[in-house]
Amino acid sequence: MRSIAATFVSLAVCAACALPAFAQAQTATQPMGASPRIEQAMQRLPTRFASANTTHDGKLTRDQASTGMPMVAKHFDEIDTQKNGYVTLPQIQTFLREHAAQH
Repeated sequence: MRSIAATFVSLAVCAACALPAFAQAQTATQPMGASPRIEQAMQRLPTRFASANTTHDGKLTRDQASTGMPMVAKHFDEIDTQKNGYVTLPQIQTFLREHAAQH
């Protein structure tokens, strides 16, 4: 019995290590007790970001946001806290978490 439990724990650890990093980060970034609407938005965010990021450089410009993520474009200056002229997926996730916590 002990051997089966040890094997199960080992398999669970290996499976967790095999998950893509963005999936682990996405799970970690979801706010506790968030509404289903917010959770769904957070789950779709990486796909929407990837579609809008036409240069595939991990940076969303204001123009790219205007075309592919209008909500991000609307709040671009608030999200671009470092004033780089672009936003990243983690910055958008942080903004959404903070915005959801305020409402």
